[in-house]
Parts: sequence; structure tokens; C-alpha cells
Amino acid sequence: MKRGKFMEPIPTDLIIEIFSRLPAKSVAGFRTLSKHWASTLRSPGFTELFLTRSSNRPRLLLAAERNGEWLFFSSPQPQNRYEKSSHLDYHTKFSGDVSRYICSYASGLLYFPDLWLSKDASPVICNPITGRYESLPDLMRYRNSRGFLGFDPIGKQFKVLSEAYPFCDQREHHEILTLGTGELSWRSNIISCPAYNRSLSEGICINGVFYYLAQTVGVSSCVIICFDVRSEEFKFIDAECFNDQLDDTSELILVNYEGKLGGINWKYGQAGERRTVELCMWVLEDVEKQEWVKYVYSLPENEVLDSCDFSVAGVTTRGDIVLCMKYTCKLFYVFYFDPERNTLQSVEIQGFGANLEAVGNRGRVYAFVNHVEDLSVDDAKQLKSSISQVKHLCSCCNKVSQPNYHY
Repeated sequence: MKRGKFMEPIPTDLIIEIFSRLPAKSVAGFRTLSKHWASTLRSPGFTELFLTRSSNRPRLLLAAERNGEWLFFSSPQPQNRYEKSSHLDYHTKFSGDVSRYICSYASGLLYFPDLWLSKDASPVICNPITGRYESLPDLMRYRNSRGFLGFDPIGKQFKVLSEAYPFCDQREHHEILTLGTGELSWRSNIISCPAYNRSLSEGICINGVFYYLAQTVGVSSCVIICFDVRSEEFKFIDAECFNDQLDDTSELILVNYEGKLGGINWKYGQAGERRTVELCMWVLEDVEKQEWVKYVYSLPENEVLDSCDFSVAGVTTRGDIVLCMKYTCKLFYVFYFDPERNTLQSVEIQGFGANLEAVGNRGRVYAFVNHVEDLSVDDAKQLKSSISQVKHLCSCCNKVSQPNYHY
């Protein structure tokens, strides 16, 4: 009798369990093997199981930008408070200059208001894990306008909100575009959003509502603009607590704090010869009453954090405030501050590669917390192009060339 002749087939339940633990990119590949696999791996049951698994192991998404090149990595967020190091997984690379307002993140996708992929700049939505993207139609807007990406978790739909002329009642305040609905086109929104002077921050999408900080017209004061992604309705929330940030909002970040809108800023102090770091966090405890609560934290002493440039990346689902070093280097750290325990966990992140770790080639790092893969968001249908197929013009000879995507 030949060995293995009567091997029992692997139970379907076990196969589904195995596939639910794979990266979304691998699942997408297996879907193409046969109609049976496509049907199994696209079923609502498997999609829900995969999302649950992915939500239980959120990742830190890191984008390293250097001279117009964007390299995307991810790393597991710590599952316990004793982890000291983590290794990066490299995903893909985009080559293209961007505007002064970098990008907007929502549910695994990134929106660049202006990205030069080849000859011309255009708004671009991309999946930094798979390298798929979609160039959006250009639109008229004033030069200081921003663009934001929002996600409706019920309808599983992405929408782009772009400022047009928010300060003028006689012109379009905003343009809105819905992804994945056939022909892409911008729709004007004139009257539903009250006029404001300018936006002051990058935004954040929480449970289908997009928030960003803005400055009012006339008497300068801070307000939060709320955009419901599904209904496309706007409203204002008073945010006078941020009025002292009007002159410089570069270090202020809006965060999802346990499902509530929050804002975090920080400042340096001095304790003897040591530099200290103080975090200020405002949390919108009651949306209807527009009540904010302020928390102030002095971070525990940490030799690396006290001497490096860092930015706030966000707040994890377990409530840790994440601080990330601003530039790639050989010893690169991400810090997780637990406000309840007043503890600071340092995690060394390895794997940027020799080029980015070299002193003369440092890249600016942008971090996004709680990155979760959702198979119900089918980027193969919504994002029609692949970065691997982009042709670039050589700056020396002006001839088409394929870029080298090894880092």
C-alpha cells in the first residue's frame, strides 16, 4: 500500500481557521486558484472571521518618506508590556512628490491630495500593503485646502472630502467623491457646512464620522468640523480648549481615544540637566453637550525619548498613547505610554534596511496605529491600478523607465 493513499482530507473548518490567520494579500492570491476557493474565501462568514482575527492583532503602519519616495512597512503592536523589540514587514513603495499636506488615513487606505506618480500630479488613494491605487479626477480648490479620507463601516464605503472654498458662502465649500461606484466624479457641497476660515489639522475618522480642527471666520476660535461619511452631513463642535494652538497646530494630533474624539499635544520641560516631556490630552466626553476633559501627563524618564525628535502617532485600542521617532535610524524606537499605570514601554523597531538606517539617508517617518485588514473592502475593485505597473520618466534622459522597488 502506498503511503498517503488513504489520507483524510483536511476539514473545511480547519482550512478556514488557517486562512483566517494569513495576511490579506495572501488570501487574495488564494482566491484566484479556483471558483471553490474564491467562493469560500469571499463568504460573509470567512470575511467576518478574518476581520475579527485582524482586529485582535492590530499593527503599526509606518511610512518612511525620503526624496519623494515612500516606503511602507508594518509591525505588530505589542501584545504585552514586556516586549522590547519588533521586526518590520516591508510591503510596497511609491515614488512621487506630494503636496505640503501629506496624507489622510482611514481603514487601511491612504489619500494623497497631490501625488506625482508619473508626469502629472493628481489626488490618489492607495493601499500601502498591496500597492494598488486609484488616481482621482483633479479639482479646483484654493491653495491651502486639505483633503480627507473617511470610511463608513456600515456601508463599507470610502469617501473623499476635499475643501474647495470653505470661507466663502458664494462658492462650493467642499467637493465629495465616493470610491467604488463606477465612474469617479466630484460632487459639490455648497450650503450644508457653515463657512470657516481654514482647517488646522489632519483629521481622523471614528465610527463613520470624520473630524478635523478648523479656525472660525471673523473672531478667531477653534472648532471641530464633523462630517458624517454616510449621510454627508456637517456640524460644528466647539473646541475653544485648543485656542492656544491657533498659531501652531503642527504638533497637535486628533486621536481615537476608546471610541471618543481626543486631541494630544506636548511640550518640553527641564528637570536639572534632563529634558522632560509633558503630554496634554483633551477628550470629548459628551458630544451633545460639547464637553471636553483635559488630562496632563509627565512621562517617566527615558534616555532615548528625552534626546530624540518624536511625534504622537495615536492611541492603541488598549489605551496606550503611541510616540514614534520622526526619522529612520539604526536604533529606531516606538514608545507606548500607559496613562493609567504611568509606564513607558520602549520597543526597538528593526528592519528599515541599511539605506534608510544610514545617517545621510534618513527618512521622515509617519505612523498610523491600529492598522486592521478588512477583506470586505475589496481594493481590487475600488483601486484599479497597481504601482508595479507605473512608468516613470528618467530625470536625466526623459525616457520611460521602470523604478527599482528594492529598498
